[in-house]
Amino acid sequence: MATEAGAARGFRALDSCVHCGFCLPACPTYLATGDEADSPRGRIVLMRALERGELPDDDPALNEHLDACLGCRGCEPVCPAGVGYGEGLEAARTRLAAKRGLPLKARLVLAMFRHEWLWRPLFTALRWLRNAGMARGLAGSSRIGFGMGMIAATRGPMHPQGAASRIHASGLGTVPSVALFTGCVMDGLFRHVHEATRRTLEANGYQVKEVAGQVCCGALHAHAGDHAGAAALARLNVKALANSADFIVINSAGCGALLKEYGHLLGEPAAAEVAARVRDVTELLAARGPRQGGRLELEVAYDSPCHLQHAQHVLAQPLAVLSAIPGLNHRMLPGADRCCGSAGIYSLLQPGLSREVLRDKLETLATAAPRPAIVVTGNPGCLMQIGAGLIAEGLAIEVRHPVELLDESYRRGGFYGEL
Repeated sequence: MATEAGAARGFRALDSCVHCGFCLPACPTYLATGDEADSPRGRIVLMRALERGELPDDDPALNEHLDACLGCRGCEPVCPAGVGYGEGLEAARTRLAAKRGLPLKARLVLAMFRHEWLWRPLFTALRWLRNAGMARGLAGSSRIGFGMGMIAATRGPMHPQGAASRIHASGLGTVPSVALFTGCVMDGLFRHVHEATRRTLEANGYQVKEVAGQVCCGALHAHAGDHAGAAALARLNVKALANSADFIVINSAGCGALLKEYGHLLGEPAAAEVAARVRDVTELLAARGPRQGGRLELEVAYDSPCHLQHAQHVLAQPLAVLSAIPGLNHRMLPGADRCCGSAGIYSLLQPGLSREVLRDKLETLATAAPRPAIVVTGNPGCLMQIGAGLIAEGLAIEVRHPVELLDESYRRGGFYGEL
């Protein structure tokens, strides 16, 4: 999207909009503010005006309403005309970022994620804060308290797992190889999810490989309009992951959505080849069954990450993973198709609206009957946002990644030998 031709293609994705309004009830920010300019239909009008030069790049209202978009793409599945809202938004934000620059806070955050030597020490310090119990002790509803709650929500598994002496893999014939994409936030704060991913895949007949040279996926940069930053990171990942394995497995919905679009982002055959091998971990597990493990007598609500359901169109597979756990009573959380308000760095740039978007989800959980013991979702931002909200509201509900529950089921089922 860096070129004018690329931007034109992005804006053309908006051409089929007939302004019918079906998107309005699916838009979390419109539901929160009631402002037509905060709806997909209203934003498309603004983006069209930007494209035609009817509004300048520095128009305050234009920037306010486009910046307020979560980029969740919840409007796309309900659109009868097939409008490519996400492509249009990317084109508009890329143009605005090139003309006006990004806000200082966004520039600082994105610059940090460009360099591992900056983000890794930060996540090391945050893990210490979490493991010492300080993040949970400081968590609450204030701005700082909510941030501490987000860190507390990254805590490890229900049952600490050691390294398995052996994994009783299934005899499913061929053994596909899988390269685990480690990323930045997942590697820094959710290593227990990586470990659960490795174990559950190996238990279902995959060979999991470690691949050096990976960096941040670039999703945060792409969503903010920093095309150059996203492309630079993508090229490093393409180089690292080329010819690495039969599949590339992702356990972060936001990372997976962008990696699957690397071919579009870079416009290069090598990037398209890497993108074609990318799978969410639940896609790979569902393709092999997955095997049933030991019983978990739990009430669970599944909340679908926007970039898994709307961008990758993956919905049945996480439910198949949960269905493989005997004793687990799981159901879709009402409103699971709506964003939780995390949306990458959105919660940092738009904290008030981010919390307002989260409110409906928390109210649904508070009034659920029976109330779930665990909310399950497959994206780090969602885990942190929902987890912090639950702590702030005093709701004794945990948040977990789907593979964590399957991993615990396999532990109870004796799949891992001696631990």
